[in-house]
Amino acid sequence: MQEDRFDIRAAIAAVKSTLTIPTPATGQPTLVMLCGLPGTGKSTLARRLAHRLPAVVVESDRVRRTLFNPPTYTAEESRWVHMVCHILIGWYLRHYYHVVYDATNLYERHRGLVYRLAARSGARLVVVEVTASDEVVRERLAPRRRGERVARDPEDYSEANWDVYLRMRRRAEPIQHDHITLDTSDGDIEGAVGQVLEAVRGENE
Repeated sequence: MQEDRFDIRAAIAAVKSTLTIPTPATGQPTLVMLCGLPGTGKSTLARRLAHRLPAVVVESDRVRRTLFNPPTYTAEESRWVHMVCHILIGWYLRHYYHVVYDATNLYERHRGLVYRLAARSGARLVVVEVTASDEVVRERLAPRRRGERVARDPEDYSEANWDVYLRMRRRAEPIQHDHITLDTSDGDIEGAVGQVLEAVRGENE
């Protein structure tokens, strides 16, 4: 899809066709917003969490690859990607689905849009900062080194490498909203899922 011919309705339909839709929530829906740099384990956490809640996963990298193939990562392309993500998040929350939003969400002004989106949709909001040590991230991103042909997880839609990680780390802003921080360096994703679920239960009380 070309940026100068962007059809928002067609884009939303295209992304919806790729999503796995669970049963709706029985009560107030919850939006779990994951924030963090590439390679910290956000997408793995999102997929595991989606099975346990259950929830719709709206993943910015997957949306980008669905709409722009190959992606160019221009500012205009990113604007469309996040607009589609936000529209889908709002739609599923208003229809009583739990949602996990998987994106770097590095800037507070962008996170603020999601805070307000949850409030307008009547959803509970759980903000999760996902981190990992530089050593672990570098190892996780190794298959993305330019020119290297290695098997990758077919559900890995990110193209960010170590250089991208370093650039984004310099620009990341502190989260101003109440949040939990999870370090996935030890690879205990199930433990991380349990902590998020505990935070979701806490919001329910």
